[in-house]
Amino acid sequence: MSLISLIAALLLEQWRPLSDRRYLYTAVSQYAGYFEQQFNAGENHHGIIAWMVAVLPLVFGAWLVYAVLWHINPLLGLAFNVAALYVTMGFRQFSHYFTDIQLALKQDDLPKARELLAAWRGHGCAELSVEDLIRLSVEQALSASYRNVFSVIFWFVLLPGPTGAVLYRLSHYLEQRWGKTLSPDLSVFGNFSARVFALIDWIPARLSALTFAIVGDFEDALYCWRTQAGNWDDPSMGIVIAAGAGALGVRLGNPYLRDGVVVERPELGLGDEPDLAHLDSTVGLVWRTLVLWLCMLFLLGIASVLR
Repeated sequence: MSLISLIAALLLEQWRPLSDRRYLYTAVSQYAGYFEQQFNAGENHHGIIAWMVAVLPLVFGAWLVYAVLWHINPLLGLAFNVAALYVTMGFRQFSHYFTDIQLALKQDDLPKARELLAAWRGHGCAELSVEDLIRLSVEQALSASYRNVFSVIFWFVLLPGPTGAVLYRLSHYLEQRWGKTLSPDLSVFGNFSARVFALIDWIPARLSALTFAIVGDFEDALYCWRTQAGNWDDPSMGIVIAAGAGALGVRLGNPYLRDGVVVERPELGLGDEPDLAHLDSTVGLVWRTLVLWLCMLFLLGIASVLR
């Protein structure tokens, strides 16, 4: 059932991508803002209560709807799973940026590529060289594929119905909004959301990195994971990007110029400096990883039936 739901959701998104998610993000933002107003009094335990009240009822509600629909007709439960995955998971949430950047660079349209990357990353990219633009595009693709696809798949398969997908995406949003904020009003309030998401993110980040190693350069991926990932500011992303860079044989990270200021970052990866060929290699790495995951789910499904 999980494999069928995943394949159906991926095919549906390829056929008709949910390109405009502004209304969804607006609704989630208003939802999170309500709990900030109701519970944030500057104490850590207020953040714990807010997270539990915001997340657990939605997760339980997703399971309850799925269970009721499944009881009525398994096809209704399947349809609900596909709909939930369609909203919470997908390549098309980011792949159009990557594809358009590839096309712009192949046409030597550097200004357009910079504009696309700026829209994708949410900050100015007007001063980037071609090499830095490719480097950041590869990093963003590895990060987005993990956040939007592999981590969601992991939790979807692990928990019943769509509860895992809902849990991961909502927890990630609250970690971004409450746990990584620099606002004094949310710094203590968001501690719990940051800690709980770190736990939720621990296994899928390492499983994704391991799969990158299996379908890419295994030795270099593991070496970069062990020796470089800890230097990145986001531990989970450090593991994913370091392993991805090693698997691709490309050097990522390193400083770049942003709005006239040098952004200092450690180096991740080994091998060549990034070029256009690495954009194609990144697409191949992500698709090979997805195919391997789906094959493993297929084999696990067969094993469970024959057991």
